[in-house]
Amino acid sequence: MCGIFGIHGHDEAANIAYLGLHALQHRGQESAGVVAGDRNLRRHVSMGLVSDVFDEKTLSRLPGRAAIGHVRYSTAGSSELRNAQPFLFDYAGGSVAIAHNGNLVNAEELRTRLEAAGSIFQTTSDTEVIVHLMAKVPEFDPVQRVLAALRQVQGAYSLVVLSDDKLIGVRDPHGFRPLVIGRLKDGYVLSSETTAFDLIEAEYIRDVEPGELVVVDSSGLRSFRVAANEPAPPRFCVFEHVYFARPDSLVNGKSVYRARERMGKRLAEEQPAVADVVIPVPDSGVPSAIGFAKQAGIPFEMGLIRSHYVGRTFIEPQDSIRHFGVRLKLSPVRTVVDGTRVVVVDDSRVRGTTSRKIVKMLRAAGAREVHLRISAPPTTHPCYYGIDTPNRSELVAASHSLEEIARYVTCDSLGYLSHEGMMAAVNPASTPDDVGAGYCSACFTGNYPVALGRAGAGELVKLRRDRV
Repeated sequence: MCGIFGIHGHDEAANIAYLGLHALQHRGQESAGVVAGDRNLRRHVSMGLVSDVFDEKTLSRLPGRAAIGHVRYSTAGSSELRNAQPFLFDYAGGSVAIAHNGNLVNAEELRTRLEAAGSIFQTTSDTEVIVHLMAKVPEFDPVQRVLAALRQVQGAYSLVVLSDDKLIGVRDPHGFRPLVIGRLKDGYVLSSETTAFDLIEAEYIRDVEPGELVVVDSSGLRSFRVAANEPAPPRFCVFEHVYFARPDSLVNGKSVYRARERMGKRLAEEQPAVADVVIPVPDSGVPSAIGFAKQAGIPFEMGLIRSHYVGRTFIEPQDSIRHFGVRLKLSPVRTVVDGTRVVVVDDSRVRGTTSRKIVKMLRAAGAREVHLRISAPPTTHPCYYGIDTPNRSELVAASHSLEEIARYVTCDSLGYLSHEGMMAAVNPASTPDDVGAGYCSACFTGNYPVALGRAGAGELVKLRRDRV
């Protein structure tokens, strides 16, 4: 769930991109990078957080009125410097840089075909597949190169592409991953989330539509369609609302904060608990806990304090780091939980290890009872469109019953929000018949809207056999 950012038409484009990436840091903490320039593109990428990768000296080496940036956590490709984006390549027609959020389900097949035709890959990221497809297009125009390449790929992608004189933004035909357009003085900005616009004081204009490619150059903003045939049905990732997006963002045109608050209210209706206090797992669980407390009439307290010097444990690439990070990241407030019956509200449970440690910490701090409530359905299936859940064996709800999970987590009771409740909270204006329309919730249902490639299809067959 990487974060991407682009700007065109600003004298301090690299500095603005740096600020934009700061606002998107929650989407990836492994590496960060910026490519900037006008006719001469320059690149700086490194492993680590945005504030560690860039300083005044490095930014001064990135002149120009256009820039793109990227913060990464790996879903396809290992966590190492060669996979850090944006990528920058030279073609016969000039230089092109690209930054990608999402996963391609047919990347393996395309890579095999390209290698057989003589392509040499420098990275293990599926983003490079798009670059090689672009290189084989005879057109010099980067817009036509991008369009021709994307008509061969399948899966989830939001891209920002920078050429010598153009900024390009594009979303896949289903619109799995977010991308929004803003205005900053006389220039345009593109971002994974509107929270970046708030920081740089840009005006939010609209979302890039599913299957739309927008071009920003000296003549303004133009729009193209990626697919030549009929538009595909939109399938925006519901997990953006559940976990990934920042609460102060608008994604898919909706407030993340309000959607999570509604999830909490619905959770209190569906999975009530007799308790003295409601506490969230910060930070992404806070709005849902507020909603739960309001609906249940139970006091809300911050019974867990998060260290803001530790990243998001879900998106750490290694289990050893993830497990250590939970203990380092969260600390119970004894005066809140000691001697009380506690409802702990979290946004989702993927692997279950975090919840187990949290429950044990709360009991050690004196909690008499710990009731765990999750403001999303059980995550039972892998995501092939950009979330780091590649194997079903990592998903605790895929192979264990509710009672088994509760015993493993060691809580007194466990309750999940229903799929219908989640979708109603995200899309409150919908009717019961179309409550899930326009969204992908494959990680909760197993209904994959895009056919999987060879690796994904093999895993899906295995999952079906497991269920049998």
